[in-house]
Order: sequence, then C-alpha cells, then structure tokens
Amino acid sequence: MSKVVMYASVSVDGFIAAENDDPGPLFEWLVSGEVALDESGVLKVSQASYDYVRPYWDEIGATVAGRHVFDITDGWDGVPPGGVDHLVVVSHRPPPEGWDLEAPFHFVDGIKAAVAKARELAGDRTVEVAAGDVGGQCLAAGLIDEVRMDVIPVVLGSGKRFFGSIDTPHLLEDPDVVTRGNRVLHLRYPVRR
Repeated sequence: MSKVVMYASVSVDGFIAAENDDPGPLFEWLVSGEVALDESGVLKVSQASYDYVRPYWDEIGATVAGRHVFDITDGWDGVPPGGVDHLVVVSHRPPPEGWDLEAPFHFVDGIKAAVAKARELAGDRTVEVAAGDVGGQCLAAGLIDEVRMDVIPVVLGSGKRFFGSIDTPHLLEDPDVVTRGNRVLHLRYPVRR
C-alpha cells in the first residue's frame, strides 16, 4: 500500500507563503546549487539536496492539492508539476470551463475521497499531499503517514501556515532524516500512530 506524505518548503516560523500566496524566498534553495534537479536544468541544488529530493520525487505516483493552489497555478497548464503522473484536486467545484478532460487531473470532493483516489492512482508508489489547508485537514483526519519539510532560513512573520488551520496537537516521531543543503534543511518525520 502507498505511503501518504505531506510536503512543502516552509519558513522557520511555519509559513509556506505570504497571505497573497507569494512564496518569497522559500524556493531560492531550488536554484542555489550546481546539480540539476530535473531535465529542464532550471532547478539546480546542492548535491545533498539532490540526494534527498530526487529519489523522493521519483517515488511519487500522485499528488493531492487544493483547488486554491490549482487555480493560482492555472492548473499547471494541464501538466502535473515535478513529473508526477496524476494530480488529485480537492474541490467542491467542477473543473474550469474549457479544461482538457484528458489531462491527468482528477477533481474530487473531500480529503478522504482525494487520498483514496490518489492511492488508487499511485498503486504502491507514494502519495504526496501539499501542505497548507488540505494537508492539515489530512493530518487531522489521520490520513498522513509522514511529514516532510524543507525548512528555509527566513522568518516570514505571517502568511499561509504549513499545517493550515489545524488547531489540535498531533505528535510526530523524531525526525528519521535530517539533511543540510544550500539554504535549506530537509526534515522527515514519521507520524506517530
């Protein structure tokens, strides 16, 4: 069965973007090194970051994201980011008018249905859940197996929270991976059951 991982880059004070959705310097680590992370050659990271991120990206079979992220990215022009095969969009609305229904995007109403659909699509590969409101809801519902965060040395002060609006404690295990890259600290926490 697939593992479900909540993931994003995050400021040291716990934000994944400003209130206006601007990530600011949170993605600078993706262009701070010498090793190409993907075929585009645009993303270049340190060797340590490559060794941590590339194998993870290769194991992702489906990603779950909220409709807000889908809308602000213009649906990634119908191509899931990072070479992922399928993207499941949590939405109470249908796809936008004129959307290519052949694109590997699946619109699902509710987090439980979204994770179930993503697991079906991913097979035995990893299901990634975008951090933020959808990720926090999935954690609160007990659907997350692991939390991964790329911690960036910046204090944003306010914005969109990594765990969304979650307001109750949830215990994680000690980090089983701590990797230092250029301008980033990669952390991986199993979720305590």
